[in-house]
Amino acid sequence: MVRTNISPNDPPEEHPTIGLIGMGAMGAMYAMQLSKAGWKKISVCDLPDKFDSLKLQYADVPGITVHPDGHAVSRISDFIMYSVEAEYIDRVVAQYGPSTKVGAIVSGQTSVKAPEKHAFEKYLPPDVHIVSLHSLHGPTVSPEGQPLVLIQHRAPDSSLHVVESLFRCFGSRFVYLTYEDHDLVTANVQAVTHAAFLTMGTAWASQRAYPWEQGQYVGGIETVKVNIMLRIYANKWHVYAGLAILNPSARIQIDQYASSASALFKLMLAGDEQALRTRIYDAREQVFGTVNAHRAPIFLTEDVLDQFTIGGHPKLNNGSPTGSSAPPSNSHLALLAMVDCWAHLRIQPFDHLDLAATPIFRMWIGVAEYLFRSPKRLDSAIRSAVYDVTHRSDDLEFVIAARGWSQCVSFGSLELYKRRFLETASFFESRFEEASAIGSEMIKAISQS
Repeated sequence: MVRTNISPNDPPEEHPTIGLIGMGAMGAMYAMQLSKAGWKKISVCDLPDKFDSLKLQYADVPGITVHPDGHAVSRISDFIMYSVEAEYIDRVVAQYGPSTKVGAIVSGQTSVKAPEKHAFEKYLPPDVHIVSLHSLHGPTVSPEGQPLVLIQHRAPDSSLHVVESLFRCFGSRFVYLTYEDHDLVTANVQAVTHAAFLTMGTAWASQRAYPWEQGQYVGGIETVKVNIMLRIYANKWHVYAGLAILNPSARIQIDQYASSASALFKLMLAGDEQALRTRIYDAREQVFGTVNAHRAPIFLTEDVLDQFTIGGHPKLNNGSPTGSSAPPSNSHLALLAMVDCWAHLRIQPFDHLDLAATPIFRMWIGVAEYLFRSPKRLDSAIRSAVYDVTHRSDDLEFVIAARGWSQCVSFGSLELYKRRFLETASFFESRFEEASAIGSEMIKAISQS
């Protein structure tokens, strides 16, 4: 029986055995964080054919023991976390679940919980407890201060307290949800956010150019767009595919985002400034009208964000690319469509901001707030959308890409999603290294704002 207040500082013989099944990016991040904290009994495994390479990789890492498969990990572990793709969770739990140690606590790190819940209830023995979790950030982001969802599903309070004690070393903020609430909240927080940046990337890749290196999309809001887009495409495709395809709420939102982008673009083509203005300001009232006016804004100043511009634009050598002058006019269609989508689906993004906001969502809602809470900036975007054709071809590509991603998700094919994602990612691959380093610093700066 594991003590509820167990700590890495306790004698090693009292430490529970922590089992990690799946050593991809997130599994590896968990293993290293637990080792760094001082836990002495961490048992890990991946696919059997990765056993030898995994043993070499973790040979000198304190506290970590590599096992051949999930049976070996399940039989000895007091706490077991499945860190596998949602697409495979049913198959993996069916294979290793029956070997779970009596009285153990079982968890999952999948981004979509409905398949995980079904697999756990179907294959785990009745004499084990289920307390699931989900770190709402990527493997390259420090867990400190980030939300860590805990789901007490089939377990007494004592099991929940054990899990809290195991992961208190992460420095994360615990968020307590049910399986069902988790999937709804993550859809609201992540689905449309990911769709927006996937769409941007596909639109720019279709034009076979890095526009920020040609004087476009440089500085301020544009810096956030480019950094996050590159950061997403530098990650694994399945991180986003599972949420988009296996979460029903996400499908609805992604479809509405494409519809919003299309409807706004048609008003732009028609030159109907009044109709566009009415629709945008109605969305502004729906999403931002009830926000506490005394709440500090998320977004940093444009001068601060200019420090994170990618691509070595010539103006950077002489200071900020935006400086004190106004940034180039832009319709900001991606942001207009985002808020229009939230309004049509009656989603209040600020309700989720403190509850379970990912770093990317925090940045994206921040730039949306920056644009929409300022009538001057919003009116400039509306006028640009109707009268300035400088970015019209980009906006056309964006609408086409948004509809393409929506259709891709509606087909429910993970293989199709993978192919579309990797084709776009291959175009930006040469920029990933720089984007990762700069993006991490930008996330840190905005998280502290």
